[in-house]
Amino acid sequence: MQYRSDVEAADALKNAYQQIRAEIGKVIVGQDEVIKFVLISIFSNGHCLLVGVPGLAKTLLVQTVAQVLDLDFKRIQFTPDLMPSDIIGSEILGEDRNFKFIRGPVFSNIILADEINRTPPKTQAALLEAMQEKSVTAAGVTHTLAKPFFVLATQNPIEQEGTYPLPEAQLDRFMFNVALDYPTFKEELQVVKNTTSTTQAVVHKQLNATQIIYFQQLVRNIPVSDNVLEYAVKLVSKTRPNSEFASPQVKRLLNWGAGPRASQFLILGAKCHAVLNGKYSPDIEDVQAVAKPILSHRIVRSYHAEAEGFSANDIIEQLF
Repeated sequence: MQYRSDVEAADALKNAYQQIRAEIGKVIVGQDEVIKFVLISIFSNGHCLLVGVPGLAKTLLVQTVAQVLDLDFKRIQFTPDLMPSDIIGSEILGEDRNFKFIRGPVFSNIILADEINRTPPKTQAALLEAMQEKSVTAAGVTHTLAKPFFVLATQNPIEQEGTYPLPEAQLDRFMFNVALDYPTFKEELQVVKNTTSTTQAVVHKQLNATQIIYFQQLVRNIPVSDNVLEYAVKLVSKTRPNSEFASPQVKRLLNWGAGPRASQFLILGAKCHAVLNGKYSPDIEDVQAVAKPILSHRIVRSYHAEAEGFSANDIIEQLF
């Protein structure tokens, strides 16, 4: 992985991104925005929450990304009876009468946390320690997770019977909250054509773990001008009803605004978005391009907003 300069490396990342998109496109029809945000969160070393009704290929998307990036992949189906040890592993008494640690599925590069809101808070918290600290603690011993480590969680927005919604502090760990929509008529035709015949798409590996870690570092090295930094921080401040930048409309429509983590993710996401679009430094358009999925799960709408039918994205658009 030797590039003569960061500019050359940035070009390499842009080319790799286009090849990855092409490979994923062999299996996943449409969902361009979703794929873009999933890949930005990987290269920004963040995590992603996908919200969509069943059958929109959320699981297939994650499996395909793991294949194309040549990474270890584990899927955890969250259920009400899942215990923390089912995720992180547990100590067992071996044949030699000594305790040994059996690693759980969290010891992988990409974790698909399927229907994360179906499991009690105790088990949700076990995964969230791994997301934040990139390590897990079992029986007093801390085990470091493999790099890169990336959690893609899914949620079903319809059926809220018997679910445990993620608290705000835990939602904040996710860089992006991406809503999946139904495919268009043409896309659905293509999906049905592809999945009801015997032909199977073959995807080719494009990057490995070492290259991904290198590109994650590269994204952090991208320079940002002061006016873009100020714009991002001011945008987040505008979501806080008691801030000097908040408009009367925001004070009426929001109860709580986003925290400092949102500002950090806005800059990281803008850096990555800029590189993937062939730029060597982000501008205000890049910040706006990643703002909705970063801010939408970090703001709490007021009664007025819900009564008047303002979605989180509508409010964020007003802030631009």
